[in-house]
Amino acid sequence: MSHPLTDDETEQLLRVCRTAIDDELRSVTYFSPNDYQHLYLRDDLERGTDPHSFVEHERGGFSSQRTYEWSELGDYQYTMRAFENGYLVRIIVGTHGTYVTTDSVTMARFNEVAEAVSGVLGEIASNSERHVR
Repeated sequence: MSHPLTDDETEQLLRVCRTAIDDELRSVTYFSPNDYQHLYLRDDLERGTDPHSFVEHERGGFSSQRTYEWSELGDYQYTMRAFENGYLVRIIVGTHGTYVTTDSVTMARFNEVAEAVSGVLGEIASNSERHVR
């Protein structure tokens, strides 16, 4: 697994996640259509045995985003999943995605982290487009 993000981009994502979620933050993973990078795992947790499959499933959000373009609901913002031991919030901007796992937090905090991560992913997308040109 390579490291698709710069140290500054990694730090930005971690900073906004920690600010929004605080001690309830469990993990942060960045992904694109071709790569991924686990950025953070809380010390009291262990990574699952097949993290690649988990990332592959969340990449499905790239096609889901296009599916919802017709919706009267407006633009896609984020996906939230509830599990027995916590929650996952997946945010996608263009070809850049991040999923954040948390303990139980309020809906306002999910919105806050989604908005903050979207902003950082937008910056990452802008920077990567400049590098391609």
